[in-house]
Amino acid sequence: MKKQKLILFLLLFLFPINIFAYSNQIAIGGETIGIEVHSDGVYVVGFYSVHGEEIASKAGFLVGDIIQEIDHKKIKNVSSFHQIIDENREYIFTVLRGKQRKDIPIMIEKENHMYQTGLYVKDQINGIGTLSYIDPETKIYGSLGHEILESSSLSKFMLKDGAIYKAEVSSIKKSVDGVTGEKNAIIDKNAEIGDITQNEIDGIFGKYSSDFSEKEILEVGKKEEIKKGEAYIRTVLKENQVEEFQINVLAIDENDPTKNILFEITDSKLLQNSGGIVQGMSGSPIIQNDKIIGVVNYVIVDEAKKGYGIFIETMLEEGDRLIS
Repeated sequence: MKKQKLILFLLLFLFPINIFAYSNQIAIGGETIGIEVHSDGVYVVGFYSVHGEEIASKAGFLVGDIIQEIDHKKIKNVSSFHQIIDENREYIFTVLRGKQRKDIPIMIEKENHMYQTGLYVKDQINGIGTLSYIDPETKIYGSLGHEILESSSLSKFMLKDGAIYKAEVSSIKKSVDGVTGEKNAIIDKNAEIGDITQNEIDGIFGKYSSDFSEKEILEVGKKEEIKKGEAYIRTVLKENQVEEFQINVLAIDENDPTKNILFEITDSKLLQNSGGIVQGMSGSPIIQNDKIIGVVNYVIVDEAKKGYGIFIETMLEEGDRLIS
């Protein structure tokens, strides 16, 4: 009996309850970033007719299929996709559909002196978002607070690699109830500041590679510390100037995976310039009582002043898996 008690005691020390290694104090973002991600294979995003016939949809392709191989040759990008198609004959396309691989035969012929597949395809997505935080110990950053979706199929984008870049906001199309506005920004592709290695339901993550020594360091706010009432978000309205704007936290939900903090924008300057939450604000840090408590991730389309944030703890735990 004593031996069994000793073994149990040792196990409690070998497997601690909290295994996450993220820092309790992190560097706060708020600046607009350019985002570029590449897929592992190429996405089917639409169809066109060849000799008057929808050959691709007839063969069995669906929007959202990821073409990974043609005749067992690996497809890395759109360029390699086109290089393989070089004669009139039947090809076997291997696609990933959900979690299943499927072989689809299709006859390729020339039209207008080019080999035509009947498929519109793409291998990358470009956009903008807001940098949320950087862990000063690991240099792991987080952004967006939600996953990147492939727009034609609204499915999670299957990431091969990607990068984030410096960007400057050039203009803002204001939100109105029912229609979400957006930030427009100039992305500097010569100023890469980090890679992208994870695209998850709670954000994008990678290693930050630029200097962040001038950024403000704030303590991480725990879920149980969040209160209804006054808080702030940090984001950019013009060029690269990060500003702080007042919001009102309306409710806290610990049960939803990502929509944890319901809030309303109350800052008159932000409302005047953006009309509410706009695309490109995703990732904006939420601060309350001098602690970062969350990250803006969704707008309520019919009430543009209102939106949701995800707990910062959730994002930090996801980012921590990069080093675990």
